[in-house]
Amino acid sequence: MPESKVSSKKQKNIPGRSPVFLLEMSLGVLFFLCLLKFGTPVIMDKYMIWPANVYEWVLNLSWPFPIAWGAVIIIGIIGIFAARKPSGLSPILIALPVAWFLWQLLAAVFSVAPDLTLATLFHFAGSMVCFYAGLLGLGQAGRIPWLCLALIAGLFLVLATGLEQHFGGLEESQKYWQLYVYPTLREVPPGLMKKMTSTRIFSTLFYPNALAGAILLVLPVVLGALWDARKAFTVPARLFLMSCFALAAMACLFWSGSKAGWLIFLLLGIAFILSQPVSRRVKTAVVLMVILVGLSGFTIRYLGFFKKGATSVVARYDYWQAALEMTVEKPFVGNGPGAFGKGYARHKRPESEMAQLTHNDYLQQAADSGIPGCLFFTSFVVWAMFRAHRNIRLAAEGGMFRLAVWLGLLGWTVQSTVEFGLYIPAIGWLGFALLGWLLAQPSIPNGMDKPALNG
Repeated sequence: MPESKVSSKKQKNIPGRSPVFLLEMSLGVLFFLCLLKFGTPVIMDKYMIWPANVYEWVLNLSWPFPIAWGAVIIIGIIGIFAARKPSGLSPILIALPVAWFLWQLLAAVFSVAPDLTLATLFHFAGSMVCFYAGLLGLGQAGRIPWLCLALIAGLFLVLATGLEQHFGGLEESQKYWQLYVYPTLREVPPGLMKKMTSTRIFSTLFYPNALAGAILLVLPVVLGALWDARKAFTVPARLFLMSCFALAAMACLFWSGSKAGWLIFLLLGIAFILSQPVSRRVKTAVVLMVILVGLSGFTIRYLGFFKKGATSVVARYDYWQAALEMTVEKPFVGNGPGAFGKGYARHKRPESEMAQLTHNDYLQQAADSGIPGCLFFTSFVVWAMFRAHRNIRLAAEGGMFRLAVWLGLLGWTVQSTVEFGLYIPAIGWLGFALLGWLLAQPSIPNGMDKPALNG
């Protein structure tokens, strides 16, 4: 073979020159920033203020969304050069997100809140870029160490901020806000007043339940990446690092006060136990112990909440009932992407608190884009999760990491029944990218191991 061709072939194999490597690095930077600066729902776009100096760039919890959209455009361009069609996937499954997004565009034509819909469409376009970047680009890599490193660093700072808030930082921030910021505001963003008078921590995210959503999605991925880092750390070192992250995350989840978050965390723990290759008797005993301890702690922690009438549960019932009524009113195209708040203002009870989001991503799809939009989105998520799980074999190389990613995605999709992670870049974009990567992983031959949750 001529020397020039050999040289050219070697250049293509240099990681720094690979489009896939550049895509992984750019996604890592994006999601690191998302966890720290883009943890707010996109419908809050009009409240975002551009930082005026370096101090504000560093300390402001939220940056204006156009910065994130600009980063997504760059990722999309890199992704075009990195794209390769994955094998073994149904073309219908690959096309479902496109069908969902096209339906959002159709529903947008009939929106009752064009400004909210425009911001939501930009966000959904970012979701599509992240999904196909994961599926067509990043999916070619069996391992994603640089993306994992970015998530480890991002989660570390999220947890550190949450712990700092619990041990005095939140109280100081609230005092400063009430004395110097609140008097200067012409309009207080929805939910901000409640957040600034509560003892629940929220770290760098929009509010406490969003922090819980980020932990449920990212923590399993981080733990899986640390366990997979055999070349970098010894077994004791890996266990120590994993324990530190897990304990800090559990503390932040507890102090966030997220009831659903705690229950979903127990669900993920049970799913992990069921996936392990041990006897059914051992699994049953451990699962029962986890349920007993977890539910006992849940009951003790939130007994007062239920004695007061479980106000957040009642509020969600109002949101969901209104979403169903809006779906019946406009079953074909809904009120427009992101426009739930406009419809809820007409349907809510006089005594109910105003809300801009349904606190259920699947119902919001029905209210915002009609029954077809809901079916496109829900069928894609359910089908993709089942399809991704089929390829998890713990005996295969990287099997434990795949399981960890799937568990994080399970936490995201389940929490979406009671929250709005789809509308938060830090959660929605990362979830789409990880789901795309996991779907693109090559099938593992039968006979290596049973599927992860069938043991």
